[in-house]
Amino acid sequence: MSVAIRQLATAAPDFEAEFQRVLHWSAQTDRAIEERVASILDDVKARGDAALLEYTQRFDGLAASSVAALEITQDELRSALDAITPAQRSALDGAARRVRSFHQRQLDACGRSWSYRDEDGTLLGQKVTPLDRVGIYVPGGKAAYPSSVLMSALPAKVAGVGEIVMVVPTPNGERNALVLAAAAIAGVDRVFTIGGAQAIAALAHGTATIPAVDKITGPGNAYVASAKRRVFGQVGIDMIAGPSEILVLADGSTPADWVAMDLFSQAEHDELAQSILLCPDAGYIARVKAEIDRLLPGMPRRDVIRASLEGRGALIHTRSMEEACAISNRIAPEHLEVSARDPQRFEPLLRHAGAIFLGAFTSESLGDYCAGPNHVLPTSGTARFSSPLGVYDFQKRSSLIEVSEAGAQVLGPIAAELAYGEGLQAHAQAAEFRLKKGDAR
Repeated sequence: MSVAIRQLATAAPDFEAEFQRVLHWSAQTDRAIEERVASILDDVKARGDAALLEYTQRFDGLAASSVAALEITQDELRSALDAITPAQRSALDGAARRVRSFHQRQLDACGRSWSYRDEDGTLLGQKVTPLDRVGIYVPGGKAAYPSSVLMSALPAKVAGVGEIVMVVPTPNGERNALVLAAAAIAGVDRVFTIGGAQAIAALAHGTATIPAVDKITGPGNAYVASAKRRVFGQVGIDMIAGPSEILVLADGSTPADWVAMDLFSQAEHDELAQSILLCPDAGYIARVKAEIDRLLPGMPRRDVIRASLEGRGALIHTRSMEEACAISNRIAPEHLEVSARDPQRFEPLLRHAGAIFLGAFTSESLGDYCAGPNHVLPTSGTARFSSPLGVYDFQKRSSLIEVSEAGAQVLGPIAAELAYGEGLQAHAQAAEFRLKKGDAR
């Protein structure tokens, strides 16, 4: 059966209207979810562990005598690591090595303190320090995500975070060995088998058992996203993630079945995920569409893929690759593949994307698991002003200022003049008191 995915052309007179329909997605969560989340957050803040135990039993079917019983010990993490297959261990080690190496380079490039002295001896600079404690949320409802453990925990470790507290739902008490093994490899300090809005509340406010953190990272469902939005300000958060997205810019040189499967790779996440192809070759678009129809019946998650492609997907015929790049910048996708013979030719034209995958052999899935850069990326057009999760998300910066006596004579009159202009006499006189006699107003 053919997939009823939208097919648009930039040369068509109604393109702009149809294009806006493709892009439209309401980030507003259901009001009932917002109200429920607010109730859960307030309850966990007020009753702590007792509320956590009730919600964990209600939502995950996991009964426990105490929240301490929901903590997975370091011995259990190491046992999980020992229990996985050699192939799984090798894959986790290889992915962790690349992710750690990439974020170490990030630290070396932009994550160090610096200072300088100007000609009068005044010291100016920036002090970079890691956060004391962070919480990482790892989804665990519909699927298990060991890759998310690596992507959140390793940059935090590289940044020098003092303690990493991980929360992961385990419906009916089913623990995923790969997730726990990933936590062991990444050096997670504490792991609790709780999830949902109640886990976000516990991390933000702390309970008798779970320590409050300084920042919460990691993706989750609508309840988790709503809870992160509500606790922001009490703690830091990485971002509010929307449905997953992929945009493929193709010149027609990549095998059509490769591109069809790349579109599937995001569509299979959920029905609201978005997969778009931009290409100046109408014949190639037709071949990709034929591959979509051919390959879909063999996909285990074909119903989800179909719903995603028909609901939010699009195959767009452009006038040129340059026009495709311009449209891509308007979309600002989470994942952007440049599937072309000479991807470096087009990369300078691309300004807004969470991650850019260059060349036919660079499938988005490699970035999800093991290429090295972080797979926690801005969605819903927020790549226009947001960045992937990185070392910088687990650090903070303090300005350093040490003014010499000579420097005070130069800066004092400037500060005083501006302070008087703002009507702030104490500010002005605080600067003037440090001037040599006769220099003050």
